[in-house]
Order: sequence, then structure tokens, then C-alpha cells
Amino acid sequence: MIRIGYLIPEFPGQTHAFFMREKNELHKRGVSTLLLSTRPPATSARARHDWAEPAAADTTYLTPIRMSQLPTAVGQLLKSGPVAVWSCLRAVVNNHELTPKQRLQVAALIPVAAWMVTRLKREGCRHLHIHSCANSAWLGVFTTLLSDITYSLTLHGPLHDYGPAQPAKWQHAKFVIVITKDLIREAREKIPHALLPPLILAPMGVNTSAFQRTSPYAAPTSQGPVRIVSCGRINPCKGHDDLIRAIAVLRAEGLDVRLTICGSIDSKRKDYEQLLDRLIEESELQPYVQILGSVSEERVRDELQQAHVFCLASHKEPLGVATMEAMSMQMPVIVTSSPGVCELITHDHDGLLVTARRPEEFVTAIRALLSDADQCQRLAVNARLTIEQGFHSGVSAEAILDGIRSDAGFNETTRAKSSETNGCYSKTSEQLV
Repeated sequence: MIRIGYLIPEFPGQTHAFFMREKNELHKRGVSTLLLSTRPPATSARARHDWAEPAAADTTYLTPIRMSQLPTAVGQLLKSGPVAVWSCLRAVVNNHELTPKQRLQVAALIPVAAWMVTRLKREGCRHLHIHSCANSAWLGVFTTLLSDITYSLTLHGPLHDYGPAQPAKWQHAKFVIVITKDLIREAREKIPHALLPPLILAPMGVNTSAFQRTSPYAAPTSQGPVRIVSCGRINPCKGHDDLIRAIAVLRAEGLDVRLTICGSIDSKRKDYEQLLDRLIEESELQPYVQILGSVSEERVRDELQQAHVFCLASHKEPLGVATMEAMSMQMPVIVTSSPGVCELITHDHDGLLVTARRPEEFVTAIRALLSDADQCQRLAVNARLTIEQGFHSGVSAEAILDGIRSDAGFNETTRAKSSETNGCYSKTSEQLV
């Protein structure tokens, strides 16, 4: 069995369920994982899933480095030698994208990486996969410079979300998993070709066995109540206020529409939570709009099972695991369009796409579904098929395994070439570089 380090920043967070699905799929393929994380998440972002507590107990947290760990870290730095240590320092000091404060913060990760190297070697790990392109990616850089352990990354969103110095974080990677074609294009535009590692297109996915209906889907009717569910953290970027405004319009028309929102409260944007509370009160929607906060994966599944329609009003969603979960539950989805989402959904085939920040388009789309049960059933069936064909958890797990097994990364020839239909991924990953 292959053993690798598997690093997830601030684990286990509420949105980390898909990491655990990928981890489980890796295990099925003969890859065991040493769970690593930078630190535990904030209380408001902590996962409520059944697996969260055991996973946290099984996780090695890397920062802040303890005094008892420093001798081991220093020993590894001495063993690596002055050239390797200087390579780490030079990567930071000579990087002009970093401010002086950022250089100090990144340099402080060098002893952390040195300690982690000793842990990885003791556990028999020859590779480290990191689910971030933020500062955690520097741990991969330093690990490779200090040892013969390779590393890889997964890019989950736009590069600007992960801070400066992306070329430096990427150039030593064995490969990078990228979740959409749109992000592949961005990486090619912003990272010099000479520093660009092999890129593999592979979405994070859904456990289709867990996210499936236990009773047939029933389309909504205008007599109601019409149950709508949305999943996304309570942050302005998720557009929950637009969805609430749409519900207010529909109810004013006499339609018994009700909304449930599942999502952790963003501790840095408590003002947005307060805005939503005011909007619900001013629109007199208290009995009809419910914000559940952080809930378990099982609760999310139950809410989807009971709902008629899934809606997500994000301003720009990179891809959307919450949408995939709803589609896997064989129900119609209405979500805002973005380049990544368009790789998941084909409008009026397996979902409906609307324009971000246009609540009136949600009103029109929901109203249309209420008058067309056949359309609801067609969208629901096709949604499930789309997830089964190319957005299940095995896609990214297979991509990581393929990358690890490659002695020299991926060459220009596609090793696991996939066909594409309707803009969706096939069941295997596609190599693009």
C-alpha cells in the first residue's frame, strides 16, 4: 500500500466533507493517508459531520511548532545540509511578490516543514498532497527542498484567493490538480510556462452512494408548500440575500414558497449574518426562511431529500460541491452561472442557470418549475446522471494516484484521456499539460 501525507489547512472545517470522500476513495485504491493540518478551524467553522471528531483526533497539527519539536526540526535541517536550507531561505528572501512581513511569516514555516519531514519519513510517506495554494503550499516547497519527498497541490479557486508568489509555490510541485478548465486557463496565463508543473483536470466530487434518494422525487406544485434548500457559508459571496429577496417576491404573488439555508457562519462577516436577519424581518419571512448554520452531512442530505428545488445564488462559484450533492440527490437545481459552473451544468439539460445578483431571474426560474412537473423530473434525472458520469469522488482520487505513480510527472501524452459530453467531465481525469 502507498502511504502519503495529506495536508488540509484548518481541518476539519464544515466544507471539508469532499476531502474525506477523496481520502476514502484513495484508500479503496491502495493509498493510506497521514492526515496533517496547519491548525484546527475556528469554532464557527468547525465541522458538525459525524466523522469530524475522529478525524480531528487522527490529525497531526503543525502550527504553532512546539518547543519539544524544535530539536527534531533542527536535526532535520542539519541533516538536509546548508545548501538545502539556503535554498529554502533564498526562495523566500528573493521573492519580490512578498512583503517583508510576509517573508517573515513564510520563513517561519521552514522549521515546521523540517519537523514534518521527519514525521513523513517515520510514517513511510514519500509524497505530500496539499489541498491549498495559500501559505500551506510553502510547506510543500520546503519539504521538497529539504528532502526527497515530493509534493502536489489542488487548486480549488481563483489564484488571487490564495495570495502572492504562486509561481514559487508551484514550480517544485510534481503535479497540480485543478478543478475546472477555467482555472487551468488562469494558471497558464499567470504562471510562467517554465515554472508550470503538469496540470490535471479533476473536480472534487460526491459520494454518489451516500447522496442518493431513499424515496422517489416529487415535483412541486403551485398549491405548495414548495420547499427550497440552499447550502453555502453565510458570506456575501454566496448571495443568500438575493435568494431571500426572490422568496419575498414569490410569496407576495401568493405562492407558498419556503427556504432553508445550510451553511456555517463566517466569523469574519458577522455583519452579513445581521443583514440577512434584518432582510428576513423586514420582508416578514420569519416563518418561511430558516438559516440552520453549520449542520452535519446527514442533515444536509435530509434537507435535500425533503426539498423540491435546490438554489445557489453565489456571485461566482468556482465549481460547487453543494450543487453536485443536490444533483446527486436527483432534484432540479437553479444556480448562478460562472465559467466553472458551466462545466458542471448544461442549461435546461441537468439544471437551470441564472445571472448572479439578479434575484428576479430566480423568481422566473422557480415559477417556471412550479408550472412544469415534466421539466422538474427531466432535470432531476439528468442531474443524477451527470454526477454519476463524471463528478463522483473517485475522479480526483484516481488523478492523485496517477500523478504519484508517475516517475517524472506527466508528459505531453494523456495517460488517462477522457471523453467529454455536455461540458462535463468523464469518469477519469484529463491531463491538460
